[in-house]
Amino acid sequence: MRRWMTEAGIVVITGAVTVYRIGVAAVESADRAPDAWAYGLGLAMALVLLARRRWPAATLATVGALFLAYHMSRYPGGAPAAPLWVAMYSVAVASRRRSGLVVAGVFILLDLHGRMLVEGVGPLDATLDSSTVVFGATLLLGEVVRGRRIRLELLAAERDRTAEQRVIEERIRIARELHDVTAHTLAVVGVQAGVAAEVLEDDPDQARAALNVVRQAGREAMVELRAAVGVLRDGRRDPGPEPGGPGGKLGDLRDPPGEFSPAPPAPALDRLPALTAATGAVLLHDGEPRPMPRAVEATAYRIVQEAVANAVRHADANRIEVRLGYRPDGLTLTVQDDGRGAGGPPGNGLRGMAERATGLGGWLRAGPAEGGGFQVQGWLPG
Repeated sequence: MRRWMTEAGIVVITGAVTVYRIGVAAVESADRAPDAWAYGLGLAMALVLLARRRWPAATLATVGALFLAYHMSRYPGGAPAAPLWVAMYSVAVASRRRSGLVVAGVFILLDLHGRMLVEGVGPLDATLDSSTVVFGATLLLGEVVRGRRIRLELLAAERDRTAEQRVIEERIRIARELHDVTAHTLAVVGVQAGVAAEVLEDDPDQARAALNVVRQAGREAMVELRAAVGVLRDGRRDPGPEPGGPGGKLGDLRDPPGEFSPAPPAPALDRLPALTAATGAVLLHDGEPRPMPRAVEATAYRIVQEAVANAVRHADANRIEVRLGYRPDGLTLTVQDDGRGAGGPPGNGLRGMAERATGLGGWLRAGPAEGGGFQVQGWLPG
């Protein structure tokens, strides 16, 4: 509706300008004084502009024909040119404009030839400049506007592609988080449940401690999973009350009205002792431990978490060793077990670890270790 109102406004304004120009045009001795037919031709030219967006070439051809008919009737020259300017601009700004530009070129040549015959001058005479320059200016204006529209469309498309790429990257990141958290939690539950089952009768206190580890791992996993799923759901981190903690209970995954808990902090290297203790791994350090960038610590934690979970679930290992090497240029990681090694092609876990490392400018390799078992080695800049 708004577009039609705009088009109608253009037609009305152009028609009014045309009528005014016809009314005030100087009548030469050889000219015919404007009459109803002259005003009718001018208004018809303006009315045809209603079709300029859908059929720009046909609109220009029709307006041009009416303009030539006006001149062939010997009315004062140039008076009804306003609709012609609008039609030429519409041709230049249109997305499909080849035929329209051909029509514009033919019309300009015909107008130039007719004026040369009337004035009795050559094609380069200065008296012909005004009309031709105005026609060329309207085409140039349309070209400028069209170019600007194309640039804006390209910028909008680029923004859309960038936003879509960010969404894809965020989904991949969340998928890695979900994979790492669930794999680690299952590994901890498997190890500690086995410990509890073995010592349940002989050492109830140790069995109770193992079950407490299982419960704590479940709580932490629930919080992290809720945070990741919250991002997928509505784009914000909203883990809600911690299950089993204050304000929440196991099995209740709904947020209290109006209450939002902060997102869990990114995992850091200070959580590795608890991780290795829960899974039975051994944590060793080379070099003097020092604080690393948050992204490096979070990535290192997730890599170790996934590597240890793989060793617990798939390697049937008796010993899992995690070694952190603090180097001047960054952090080295080594996770090695004495199990049966890889049982097939690399899975999503190994690919996810490699992508995390390369995403920070580091590297990661995984394969059979010397003397048996499996080894994951990596380096992160820091």
